[in-house]
Amino acid sequence: MSASDQPDLFSDVAPAASWPAAVRPAAQPLAARMRPRRLAEVVGQEHILKPGSLLPRLVAQNRFGSLIFYGPPGCGKTSIAEAIARETKSRFVRINAVMSNVAELRQVLATARLHPEAATLLFIDELHRFNKSQQDLLLPDVEEGNVRLIGATTHNPGFYVNPPLLSRSHLFRLEPLSTTAVVGVLKQALTDAERGLGARGTTADDKLLADLAVLCDGDLRRALNALEVIVLGLSECTPITAADLEVFARERRIRYDADEDEHYDTVSAFIKSCRGSDPDAAMYWLAKMLAGGEDPRFIARRLVILASEDVGLADPQALPLTVAAHHAVDFIGLPEAELTLAHATLYIATAPKSNSATVALGEAHRVLKEEPVQTIPSALRSKTGQANKRLGQGKGYDYSHDFPENITGQDYLEKPLTLYTPKTAGWESKIADRLARWKALKAALRSAK
Repeated sequence: MSASDQPDLFSDVAPAASWPAAVRPAAQPLAARMRPRRLAEVVGQEHILKPGSLLPRLVAQNRFGSLIFYGPPGCGKTSIAEAIARETKSRFVRINAVMSNVAELRQVLATARLHPEAATLLFIDELHRFNKSQQDLLLPDVEEGNVRLIGATTHNPGFYVNPPLLSRSHLFRLEPLSTTAVVGVLKQALTDAERGLGARGTTADDKLLADLAVLCDGDLRRALNALEVIVLGLSECTPITAADLEVFARERRIRYDADEDEHYDTVSAFIKSCRGSDPDAAMYWLAKMLAGGEDPRFIARRLVILASEDVGLADPQALPLTVAAHHAVDFIGLPEAELTLAHATLYIATAPKSNSATVALGEAHRVLKEEPVQTIPSALRSKTGQANKRLGQGKGYDYSHDFPENITGQDYLEKPLTLYTPKTAGWESKIADRLARWKALKAALRSAK
């Protein structure tokens, strides 16, 4: 097929947000019908959309390049893309990376080259689903400006978008919508007779709409679709009641993607809450991980690490307790193992904290890396075997148990170092006192020689 024979992909690609209400497909779900028509109508995301911020200024001047919107489902990625296309009068070509292929992508890019006057805005939903070859295919046309790419992804672009494409794009992170923002759109949907559900005369109080927003975890699309299902299941002019929300409350799913950002961010919050001695926050994040389907053995392993990394010698019982919890999780299994994890989490969160073991190990690694490796003193070397004995190895070693408190006054490094500094929390305060006493005893033994 020659370039002139390419089908015109621009015949009806104006963004859905720019369609007059009269020509909107009647079967469109409420979430699609209520999409904002301008950037100013987008709710939430004030950190990137407030007046005077970068993105609105770029759109107003029509001087933006390729953009990547990264955020959870239902936070407005597609809505912002469509609003940008409408405000800049761009041709809007939408591709879903799940259903697209290289042939379709080549066709879209070739047609864009034939119609430079069209100012093609190529929106790729779920950009992370494109493999490296598909993403690389975009590079020349993005570089030449034949298309302006807007990619939308729920996955961290640092892991799923090729570095060359990421470097040619401006990245914006979107956040889950607040309850207040979702409630505002739900109220609008109930009263808007043109695009929403206003013609049915259904009412709902703010408290009920707030409960629905909370159940949907900042996902506006999910909230609007849930509202539509509820309203269409009621007679006209009937108020929504708490009983109508019960089915959604029973089926609520916590947004938690294994091996993705939600996984890493939640476990990070859990670890930092335990380290920060906040048992309430630690229990909240533990419950979220369990509700989201996290592997309980993963949580148990994190607790074992915390026991040495952050509790350490301040409470030596933390390590055996968390190791026991890990074993218990293995042979008990869920749901009963949740109690074991709660037990270990509360122990770690409320234990005195010391990272002296972590610091000491790091300092030892630093010294080994930056300074000459010390020779093992002759008195400390093995005297096993005739050859070692003839070399005099082990001669001069003072057997610690022959001295009070096992302190001989002998050095165990050719060049003494201070790598471990005890803290004064919990049990470790006793270690600090003991080391101070031993230091004085060692000095006294040396002076007596």
